[in-house]
Amino acid sequence: MTTAVPSRVTHEVELQLVVPGDASLPVPARLAYDARDPYAVRATFLAGDDEVEWVFARDLLASGVDRPVGEGDVHVWPRGAHIVLIALTSPDGRAVLAAPSAEVASFVDRTYELVAADDESRHVDVETVIARLLAQDA
Repeated sequence: MTTAVPSRVTHEVELQLVVPGDASLPVPARLAYDARDPYAVRATFLAGDDEVEWVFARDLLASGVDRPVGEGDVHVWPRGAHIVLIALTSPDGRAVLAAPSAEVASFVDRTYELVAADDESRHVDVETVIARLLAQDA
């Protein structure tokens, strides 16, 4: 009997929207990683009936648990021993979300069980990527 090897990791987590000068607000979120897109993590934030999805590098989460990282729209850094902050910037504004460091680290560790660090390029289907790019230009 053959057992399918999982190619996806998801983790439900409650983040806290950091509101300067006020109490933080809970934000349910789902972190997802798919070995077919080995460099990326998808973070889906649930706001009522709406979902907002951000895609950013897995390395940002992995490194941001221990030290400040990021450039551009996404920055991640530790806040003490138990919290990691994730700042997201868009034309509509900026949000800073606090997440439990242990949960983020556990999620990242599970992604590395699927695709090891520095092994991502072996999991990219280059022909499919090129076909998608060519289809977008058509």
